[in-house]
Amino acid sequence: VMGGQARNVFCAVRPPGHHAEPEAAMGFCLFNNVAIGALHAREAHGIGRVAVLDFDVHHGNGTQEAFARDPNLFFASTHQMPLYPGTGRAEERGAGNIHNVPLPYGAGSQAFRDAWSRVIFPALDAFGPGFVLISAGFDAHQRDPLANLNVLTSDFAWVTTEICKISARHCEGRVVSTLEGGYDLSALAESAAAHVGALMKA
Repeated sequence: VMGGQARNVFCAVRPPGHHAEPEAAMGFCLFNNVAIGALHAREAHGIGRVAVLDFDVHHGNGTQEAFARDPNLFFASTHQMPLYPGTGRAEERGAGNIHNVPLPYGAGSQAFRDAWSRVIFPALDAFGPGFVLISAGFDAHQRDPLANLNVLTSDFAWVTTEICKISARHCEGRVVSTLEGGYDLSALAESAAAHVGALMKA
């Protein structure tokens, strides 16, 4: 992406990463892929302001922990609450750079879209990222067995499209998306395909 061969990419990786904290592995996650990527973007490419957007059904506690004291790193998350790992309350604001929107059991599509359009996207626009990373977890899907947010495949395509629009305004469309959770294989495949399709159209 930084070399100009692609505007955006999707990294289909395992294990996921967003629970891994700076000093410890956690919750299936050994290394925090997006946090490492954000720091690499700053140190290797001189990008001053980097954003991570997380729509996994579980809160990205590790990413928040890595970012919380640096106002030039932005972290935003929608996630089910209560649910593992128990973090991600709206009051957890870090240095004013953390934006958590916890959603209740069974929240559904409209609540998911409202959280992004009314809270996260305005904050992201105000932040003005020089690079965007996505923690793309698809376990908020209505068929996923580990949670109950009842998000639809089309919602993942929508949120991806909107992220890319903001990225185009601020950072030439530069987006790197990394796979996080997803535990119903058919829902995971559908959702990842919709996500990648939206990235390709951006």
